[in-house]
Amino acid sequence: MAPDVSVIIPCYNAERWLDATLDSVFAQQGPAFEVILVDDGSTDRSLQVAARHESRGLRILTQANRGQCAAANRGFAASRGRWIKFLDADDLLGPGSLAAQTAALADQPRAIAHAAWSRFRSSPEEADFSPLPVWHDAAPIDWLVEAWTGGRPMHQCGIFLLPRVLIEERGGWDERLSLINDFEFFARIITASDGIRFTPEARLYYRSGIAGSLSTRRSRAAWESAHLSATLATGHLLAAEDSPRTRRAAADCLSELVFNMYPAAPDLVAKLEDRVHALQPGAPRAVPAGGAAFRLVAALLGWKAARRLQILLRR
Repeated sequence: MAPDVSVIIPCYNAERWLDATLDSVFAQQGPAFEVILVDDGSTDRSLQVAARHESRGLRILTQANRGQCAAANRGFAASRGRWIKFLDADDLLGPGSLAAQTAALADQPRAIAHAAWSRFRSSPEEADFSPLPVWHDAAPIDWLVEAWTGGRPMHQCGIFLLPRVLIEERGGWDERLSLINDFEFFARIITASDGIRFTPEARLYYRSGIAGSLSTRRSRAAWESAHLSATLATGHLLAAEDSPRTRRAAADCLSELVFNMYPAAPDLVAKLEDRVHALQPGAPRAVPAGGAAFRLVAALLGWKAARRLQILLRR
């Protein structure tokens, strides 16, 4: 019989954290679930660590290094669950998370469950789970507009429990993408859903500060991925509803990426700035958030000069 939930874990060089991640999954109680780990060509001992959990039911798939999106798609193709959770190999699921999220979706086959989440670096006890504005039930477009307005969206993959049917209809992860690949994927899935159901009993502990992680990459290829992901994601929102509020939310997201990308990729920055102007013609460019010193330099010399100085001082 097919399980209720498939937990899919793309894995690349995660030997230091993998035991804890798998322990947090296998400690879940309630719905029947399967756990599929896809090793994406790890060069450390990730496979040996994973093998210790095969007796608990872990299914291990291996492939040459093709990226997180390809690994997620490989895991989905092998999965059988009604609901899907994609989980990073260094994050932790709080107790009872799968039970809370499946209960929230039991009579809503096209809705998405959304968990509370918090960052930690060394120990999960560091996580404080301070409430975020989007921690509530919402219609899909309402939720995305609220999450994106202000330009600091966060769609960390482990917070969501997704109906399998939505992925089958809308497609899997875009294998062209690396940096902020989840931004495009979840925008595409959420806009096709019947809405978001917030499940405060479900918690994700998001491990941060890992040197060399996907989210910290700043190569040309990474910036090209971020540009493409943001362009596609904002396109998904605008295709679902083209209105002043969705244009504002899309412009805010692209503006935030402009700030993060500058001055590393000036050609991509120029394209994003053109898109922001097209979405909100004549609107003043908001100064990115920063401390008092940043705001002072930005007021005197412009935000780009302030950004260059900020980067210089961090080196």
